[in-house]
Amino acid sequence: MWLGAKDKGVTMATSDALKTRASRLSGFLGLQRSTVGMLAMVVLVGMGERMAERFLPIYIMALAMTVAALFLQQRMIADDRPERVSSGDSCPLTPEKSPIKLPRIMNPAMKRLLVTDILIRFCEQIPYAFVVVWSMKVIAEPVSALQFGWLTAIEMATAVLVYIPVAYLADRTTKKPFVLITFGFFTLFPLVLLFSHSFEWLMAAFVLRRLKEFGEPTRKSLIMDLAPETCQAGMFGLYYLIRDVVVSLAAFGGAMLWQISPETNLVTALVFGIIGTAGFVVYGRDIPLPAYKEINHDTSQRTP
Repeated sequence: MWLGAKDKGVTMATSDALKTRASRLSGFLGLQRSTVGMLAMVVLVGMGERMAERFLPIYIMALAMTVAALFLQQRMIADDRPERVSSGDSCPLTPEKSPIKLPRIMNPAMKRLLVTDILIRFCEQIPYAFVVVWSMKVIAEPVSALQFGWLTAIEMATAVLVYIPVAYLADRTTKKPFVLITFGFFTLFPLVLLFSHSFEWLMAAFVLRRLKEFGEPTRKSLIMDLAPETCQAGMFGLYYLIRDVVVSLAAFGGAMLWQISPETNLVTALVFGIIGTAGFVVYGRDIPLPAYKEINHDTSQRTP
């Protein structure tokens, strides 16, 4: 009995000692954890302050421009007022509300345009995320961050200049040539980028890259022309839903191709562009616009 009590006492003393050491150890670790946490907070706050000093004015400027764009959009775009339907109209247009039925009523010409557009977007998106890596790391004469910013500015300025003549010409001729030229610019960009190894050649490549806006308004107008009158908005949304979901796979494919080699990435994009452009040449449907000159002539005759 004495030995059992002794063993029990020793066990209790050992347990108390272990608890004391554990509490001290946990306190020490808690102190260390809190200290590390405070140091991490200080570092993160310092980084946040530097990032705020550098990027916060840019974000505020972008937010202000967005608000201004929304305000101008609401002021400059007229509201669509529903027309009154007379009692004599026996066949009013009823929009299709079921998204399941929309693919069934998509006409074959629109499906062919969708397929060729998907192929062209593969040509665009496969190298899209790696253009900056190619320009700043891979080529023989890599550009700096400032130079790449200038390339982007040149690209945006080209887009602005392209919109002006295209908006004038697109309403006065058929639409297929504009879309075909746009697909051609998409196809040529990876080829030109493949041989661009200096800042000067990259300038030419980035100008060519933004020339793809040449026929974008016309292509969107062609989508609306090919859509049924009862569901133009729904068909437009379905078109972009299918296209963007399928083209999102290009990001994964582009990454795998880039791991093989940057040249493989660009050549594959070129192949997709050639197939898409050739497919639109053969299967693309041309929608003639209304006779603009005749309408303008009739209007001028009515004007005293």
